[in-house]
Amino acid sequence: MDKDSFRSIQSIGRTQLIDELMEHATFEKSSVLQSSGDDTAVLEDRDSYQLLTSETFMEGVDFDLTYFPLHHLGYKIAVAAVSDVYAMNGHPEVVLVNLAVPNKISVDMLKEIYKGIEAASKDFKFQIVGGDLTASHQILSASISCYGTVTKDLITYRKGARKNDAICVTGDLGGAIAGLRILMREKKYWEEKEEQQSFEPDLAEYEYVVKRQLVPIARKDVIDKLDELNIIPTSMIDITQGLVSELKHLANASEVGAHIYGATIPISLKTRHVADEMKEDVDKYALYGGEDFELMFTLPEDDVEKLTDEFSDFAVIGKIIDREEGVKMQQAEGDMILFDDPEDD
Repeated sequence: MDKDSFRSIQSIGRTQLIDELMEHATFEKSSVLQSSGDDTAVLEDRDSYQLLTSETFMEGVDFDLTYFPLHHLGYKIAVAAVSDVYAMNGHPEVVLVNLAVPNKISVDMLKEIYKGIEAASKDFKFQIVGGDLTASHQILSASISCYGTVTKDLITYRKGARKNDAICVTGDLGGAIAGLRILMREKKYWEEKEEQQSFEPDLAEYEYVVKRQLVPIARKDVIDKLDELNIIPTSMIDITQGLVSELKHLANASEVGAHIYGATIPISLKTRHVADEMKEDVDKYALYGGEDFELMFTLPEDDVEKLTDEFSDFAVIGKIIDREEGVKMQQAEGDMILFDDPEDD
């Protein structure tokens, strides 16, 4: 390959990379309604749709064994997979677990990963049905493929948001990155000690944000409540890459713009405390942090009021506008930030 023609992955970004790779997925099956471009692939069945998704976590990239207990790793990667299914308004059924294992990982350590997946299976009602094990030279890699279902009248895509729909998010944002910042700080402190020995920092003060990083929760309760109230979002996505990234994905898929208000973005006081301590911008935690695994969805105003009457753990952060107006945020002081075109993410 010519040196001048080499393109780094970083230079084109995640979304364009996926688009270019999918140019080679030219053979099509009539049962596939949606391939790439949403939280899961969608296959048609008789009365329902089958949902397929996968998640891969690489040591040194997605987790650090210095501070990431293996049972938490198992739980988190399962959450990442089932959260995609919930983002389609569906429910997980079964998972396959694939592990690439270096010699430093013992049998008991692998069982810890499975204990975490088992705990998630009980919380989110899916069955572990198999997978694969292979060797790895140096790093641990864990991958989960999840199969779920959703009835045809309930499926919700990223596309579908309509002008004047309310933009809603569940829970609070930025907690996962705040937890990561604390864990990285403690690791650095340990590495800088003259004698590196067993070190257990007191993280009681940061318990909330550390749990948001190590043991996130997929929002099954939200999907159950929407079903109970017979509310179907016009669009939905889970927040794994940060609010801005997901908002742009949703707006692009729906061919609309979005106007959000910075003051309405839900951020925990505990997350704010960490940002203050780190002398960092807490708004950036919420906008760009990622791995919160909350849901963002759009609803007509009447459905917002109906949901508010029965469920409190969500916030309206803005509204859908014309595509030509772009994706933007109004800050508390009144200044407007225009985010990049949705295609650029």
